[in-house]
Amino acid sequence: MLKKLFQSFRSPSRRTQHKRSTPEVLNSSQHSLQKAQFSRYAVNIVERLQNAGYQAYLVGGCVRDMLLNITPKDFDVATSATPEQIRAEFRNARIIGRRFKLVHIHFGREIIEVATFRANHPQDEDEDSNQSSRNESGRILRDNVYGTLEDDAQRRDFTINALYYDPVSERILDYANGVHDIRNRLVRLIGDPTQRYQEDPVRMLRAVRFAAKLDFGIEKHTVAPIRKLAPMLREIPSARLFEEVLKLFLSGYAADTFEMLVDLQLFDPLFPASFEALEHNPTYTHTLISEALINTDLRIQQNKPVTPAFLFAALLWPALPGRVLHLQARGMPPIPAMQEAAHELISEQCQRIAIPKRFTLPIREIWDMQERLPRRSGKRADLLLDNPRFRAGYDFLLLRENAGEQTEGLGEWWTDYQDANDAGRRDMIRDLGSKDDATGSGPRKRRRSTAGKRKRSAGSDE
Repeated sequence: MLKKLFQSFRSPSRRTQHKRSTPEVLNSSQHSLQKAQFSRYAVNIVERLQNAGYQAYLVGGCVRDMLLNITPKDFDVATSATPEQIRAEFRNARIIGRRFKLVHIHFGREIIEVATFRANHPQDEDEDSNQSSRNESGRILRDNVYGTLEDDAQRRDFTINALYYDPVSERILDYANGVHDIRNRLVRLIGDPTQRYQEDPVRMLRAVRFAAKLDFGIEKHTVAPIRKLAPMLREIPSARLFEEVLKLFLSGYAADTFEMLVDLQLFDPLFPASFEALEHNPTYTHTLISEALINTDLRIQQNKPVTPAFLFAALLWPALPGRVLHLQARGMPPIPAMQEAAHELISEQCQRIAIPKRFTLPIREIWDMQERLPRRSGKRADLLLDNPRFRAGYDFLLLRENAGEQTEGLGEWWTDYQDANDAGRRDMIRDLGSKDDATGSGPRKRRRSTAGKRKRSAGSDE
């Protein structure tokens, strides 16, 4: 994958992909798309809007994916109609959003998102304006202006997303040589890369996500500024970064995405504590995170459920043991030390990526299990087995062992314990006690000395 990162193909454009106001028009004989391939609901929306006198097209990712024979996750429509005009045409339409209004049109469980053409903020062109729509670093602060089809195409980030398909005429409007880049499997920004990343640093993450998802290379001028500009991600609101990280790691291409994030120095601003662990203990940290992401990708491919809690538990774990040991060295018992270190680490991480409480609680429970799983004597093993977080904790234990952690066969023991019958489990607990007695490491009751008893008796008499 990383060999593909800096691919660059000869393009009809100059050094960067410049915007243009007139599109290349590809008729049905020049491309492979057919109206029947798309959601019939999305096609119906386009047809009804056009019949009502508006411009309307299927746009962006669904057009790109169809050209690559990939089933789109959703189908988006762009139109000259305003949200209010769209809602007037569709009784099942609902206007959403505050910063920029969108329309969701519901067809049972399927939702088609319809957006009005957008333009750059007019103050972007007015250098003398006292109220800029950008901050000092160039990031766009306000982005809520309607525009024309040409304006909308010029505002899009990557060439492969500036494609508009008209299912009525079956033509593609290509404003930035996107079809050319799709055929050459290349991610390329529209416009000057440095400026476009400064406008919205999340575009750096999107470049990585598209390259990983589509198995594309990133064009060399598009990739060149990323390492220098990566720290700008620290300016992005933590809630938005949470959504972006889910897209990066829960789309089925997490392992390749991780490699690219590390290589382009984008992992540090997202997970600073984990990046530090990667620097200090590279083999273990890289192995554990990679194994977790490979397993996540496999589960997604098999249509099995995945939870962000386990994902974040793995991404952050390499930064945790050192903190636990530090607290233990100050005299804190193992389980309280684990709980305190987990609280500190998650609090720090949430300042960068706003992980919701519904995920931070199970993260801490998975980590807490790692301190409890070695404690198996008496009835503890059965109590742990009944714990609702046991399975996640057990899977996490196996992940740690696969990454090279030495646990004295703890994972194998728990594997056998789950498969054993009641008698077998009692034998395993008894054998565990015998082993502890033989090594002198078993739990022992503290014996009170006779002198101590006499002293306490004397004290109670007083």
